Order: sequence, then C-alpha cells, then structure tokens
Amino acid sequence: MESFAMSIQRREDSSNSRQRNSRKSSSSQRQTRALLSIKPRYAEAIFRGDKRFEFRRAIFRKEVDVVVVYTTHPTCQVEGEFDVAAVVSESPEDLWSRTSLHAGIDREGFFNYFKGRGIGHAIVIGNVRRYAEPLNLDDDFGIRAPQSFVYI
Repeated sequence: MESFAMSIQRREDSSNSRQRNSRKSSSSQRQTRALLSIKPRYAEAIFRGDKRFEFRRAIFRKEVDVVVVYTTHPTCQVEGEFDVAAVVSESPEDLWSRTSLHAGIDREGFFNYFKGRGIGHAIVIGNVRRYAEPLNLDDDFGIRAPQSFVYI
C-alpha cells in the first residue's frame, strides 16, 4: 500500500492537478484527525485493503493526518482508522483514471457520486488500523454522526 500511495504522490508532483500532502513534519506535536461517515460496504473494503481511496465531493479545509472511520447504518460504530497518505483533487474523469484499480466502487457508482461536480477528491489511504473493540460515537466521542466528516 505504501508504495502505491508513493507512486500516486510522484505522479501528482509532476502534474498540474491540485494536491495536498496531509503528512505533517515530524516536528508536529499533535495529529489532526477527522471522523468520516462511511457506508458499511466501503468501510469493510478499506479494512480488507481492497479500497485504497476514499472519495469525497467536499474535502477538509485543514490538513488531516488520520481519518477515524465511523461505519454508518446499520453498524453505527467507530471501527478503526487510517493514515492519510495524500489528498488528490482533480476532475472526476482524471480521478477515475488514476484510482479505478483500487477505488472499491464501480465506474457507474463513482460517476453518479460525482455527477455535476467539476472537481472530485480522493483521500489516499495509508496504514489502516481496525480497532479490537468498536467505539460508540456518543459515549466515546460525545458527538453525533456527521453527514460527511467532523474534526476530532
């Protein structure tokens, strides 16, 4: 996975597309985390390693180092997290051509998701960690499930 993310990084560095590398320098004292609501089938694909990109129509305004995965209905639990290797932002067509092999979604679903959008975002998934025991949003985080994401 890491080498795949690094190849995306190298390709992005040499292109004109907009990208932010969300890894902070080692001098950073605290990681920025965001909790994302993800449908169960996509969360499972992330934890299995089949899905290496998490797609979003809107992306973070802050740099995010770690994404905490809240698996939506019917699971409704925080099941794990992953490191953000990079964020790739470009047209849906270009995004699909870069990510389709490890998108974890079919072409039709991808383009339906980004319908009417000029720019799409792909969070490149780094190291994935599934929690031994799932967490509860209210009890463990004191928050409700976000529509898309919330900084934590």
